[in-house]
Amino acid sequence: MADPKGFLTTTRETACSRPVADRLKDWNEVYVPGSLLPIISKQAGRCMDCGIPFCHNGCPLGNLIPEWNDYAYRDDWAAASERLHATNNFPEFTGRLCPAPCESACVLGINQPAVTIKNVEVSIIDKAWDNGDVTPQAPERLSGKTVAVIGSGPAGLAAAQQLTRAGHTVVVYERADRIGGLLRYGIPEFKMEKVHINRRIEQMRAEGTKFRTGIEVGRDITATDLRKRFDAVVVAAGATVSRDLPVPGRELNGIHFAMEYLPLANKVQEGDFLAPPITAEGKHVVVIGGGDTGADCVGTAHRQGAASVTQLEIMPKPGEERSANQPWPTFPMLYKVTSAHEEGGERVYSVSTTHFEGDEDGNVQALHLVEVEFVDGKLVQKPGTERVLPAQLVTLAMGFTGTDQANGLVQQFGVELDARGNIDRDASYATNVDGVFVAGDAGRGQSLIVWAIAEGRSAARGVDRFLTGSSTLPYPVKPTDRSLTV
Repeated sequence: MADPKGFLTTTRETACSRPVADRLKDWNEVYVPGSLLPIISKQAGRCMDCGIPFCHNGCPLGNLIPEWNDYAYRDDWAAASERLHATNNFPEFTGRLCPAPCESACVLGINQPAVTIKNVEVSIIDKAWDNGDVTPQAPERLSGKTVAVIGSGPAGLAAAQQLTRAGHTVVVYERADRIGGLLRYGIPEFKMEKVHINRRIEQMRAEGTKFRTGIEVGRDITATDLRKRFDAVVVAAGATVSRDLPVPGRELNGIHFAMEYLPLANKVQEGDFLAPPITAEGKHVVVIGGGDTGADCVGTAHRQGAASVTQLEIMPKPGEERSANQPWPTFPMLYKVTSAHEEGGERVYSVSTTHFEGDEDGNVQALHLVEVEFVDGKLVQKPGTERVLPAQLVTLAMGFTGTDQANGLVQQFGVELDARGNIDRDASYATNVDGVFVAGDAGRGQSLIVWAIAEGRSAARGVDRFLTGSSTLPYPVKPTDRSLTV
């Protein structure tokens, strides 16, 4: 193990955030660059190298956490990077964006603050890039088989990289103008600067993966054409259909899905716009939805100069400690303050929007809400609790309902859907259509980035076995395994 007494002598420390007043002036990542370096080895030394490392179970990728903690403690960063990459294609993504279910499963977390696994992870990969330890891993020989991957989010990229390294010729199709999926246009720059995506894409290009942007399968190219060109297809198109709010006034100008609002802010950072077509500047902003996407809208609105920001959540405020029905090592639903919430605004729980109010020009001006409570297991409105919030910009961040079917992708392939409306698949991630596989949110439903990468890796094994009759690629998770779902 790293330090036999580390968990007794070292207290938990995490990355330092830049002052709010400073970070609201730019779109850089919120953490102080290099703040982890002086502390991270000792933090890694808090790992107890448990006989049964429950952190492995908490992580869908099965990351070898005690192993790379030990290497990080000993400052053997090259070995730590090798162990980290053994199970995770993109630790710089998960180290910044994953909610760290591994930390919730940490044995130390039973009665002490858990090991800072996420901070150790991101430190290892950042050092690996700085030290030149991340290099292309081109295959020694080509198989002669071809694979199309639809979607360039974390699931698609993971599947593509694994299949390329297995010797197959892989082409990734992305309907947006840049590679990255929601990593590119759904995650604000202040949470993850896009340089982290760009250098991974260059690594994958050097390995042999090919990318085609601005091509939407189902519209720009048919499923039939794709199946004629390729020996196998991986559908990793995500679950991009946003959940709507069908209440009176929804048609008013100024009410947008989060994924209409957030990408435009990212496009400004890419240099596509001088100012976003949808902006919070000078407006009273209401964000409907209390999850991470809602928090991204909050942080974006702050940086655009909103007059006020209010985030609404229909569910009650979570507790600050585990409840009895969420025992260790499960991932608990706890009250958390993200960097966006540190920057200001108000959070309102147990409320439901009844309708929107507009001006004479059809622009939203106010939002009417009412408090709700659970009665016999159902949410009901509390009489006499109605109130009105000023709102010139409303973003809907209430999650997603499934894969986009408007473009014809699902119908053209003829894939079957499960009871939840996701693309159905078997234990090898194969759909009912021969040679067509599915990975990530398109088959699982809206989930975490760590699940997407794990499913991309697992689907790649299924494809490799389909193409060659066997596979040595890792198989992190089965599609039916929901024991780790958070």
